[in-house]
Amino acid sequence: MRPATILDAVLALSVAASAASGDLGAGRSIGDQDIALLGWDPPLWFSVPLGLLVGAAVWHRRRRPVVLLVLALVAWVTVDAFVAVVLAQYTFAERSRSRQAAAVATMVAGVVVGFPIWRLGGADAAVPLTAAICLAPALLGLYVGAHRELIAGMRERAERAEREQRERVLRARSDERAQIAQDMHDVVTHRVSLMVLHATALEASEGRDATAIGKRIGTIGREALSELRSLVDVLRTDDAPLKPQPGLADLADLVEESRRTGMDVTLRVDESEAPAPALVGHAVYRVVQEALTNVHKHAGDAECAVIVQRTAKVLRLSVTNGRAREPAAGLPSGGHGLLGIAERVRLLGGELTAGATPEGGYSVIAEVPL
Repeated sequence: MRPATILDAVLALSVAASAASGDLGAGRSIGDQDIALLGWDPPLWFSVPLGLLVGAAVWHRRRRPVVLLVLALVAWVTVDAFVAVVLAQYTFAERSRSRQAAAVATMVAGVVVGFPIWRLGGADAAVPLTAAICLAPALLGLYVGAHRELIAGMRERAERAEREQRERVLRARSDERAQIAQDMHDVVTHRVSLMVLHATALEASEGRDATAIGKRIGTIGREALSELRSLVDVLRTDDAPLKPQPGLADLADLVEESRRTGMDVTLRVDESEAPAPALVGHAVYRVVQEALTNVHKHAGDAECAVIVQRTAKVLRLSVTNGRAREPAAGLPSGGHGLLGIAERVRLLGGELTAGATPEGGYSVIAEVPL
């Protein structure tokens, strides 16, 4: 059994006993003045069932606070029990969605509770006692209810924002997977076309240079298989349009385009005799493209350096910009670019990190295995 259920049971039994006993007579008099409205000693056949009804209403108070309030007022009028009224006022105000309803209930309870006290003790006794029994619990209930709704609203907004962020990430990953599948389609088409051309040349040569042509076909086939292995489990769209995909060789043109817009960009690419795989080259191109776009959006006049370094096993790219000398123009941003290129790099077995630099700039670093 949960602790909350045990607490509710104890509270229901306690209030039931309190109502059945008339709060042990605590609400019948002020000093030597009897303020009981009916002026009678309720018999057990009346007070015990009434106490049980009040206890049941306490047990169900969260779903039916009005019932508890009505029974509590009945208990006050008939057996002079005020503890149930205090709890009923708090519960009604805490559960009520309308402040107007809580105010009306407090006014009605104040009149019912305050009249017998005012009749004998006057306003000096009626006002503070009525405020303590009716108004104070209602104000506390309103505060607790408002606080609970505020916390619930904040939790709901946080959960909704988390769901939306998760959906954006999944959508960005899906879009990037489709783009990679399109790239794969182009790469494989190119490789197979070369293999067909070499096979045609081998057929036309009638055996001459067969060994050399066969080696070339084998090399092309192995490269195609290597590209295919790099994209296992990536979905491919069958109707993806065929178009040439830029790579490392096109970085100079990309940087030059940024320079023509007024950006201060430098490019350094380590030379290597062996070309990088087409998918790796295109992934690096996309990272540079997105990074330069972000620099243009958020730090248009900042100095920017694009560095591509290559080892035997890893290709490392860094795009770093300094602090903007003037505020950026505030161009709109969808917020999906970095997610997309991070997914592209991850699917190739690499890792992308992005973040602010100590100098006030920004840095995007990608490492992709070869």
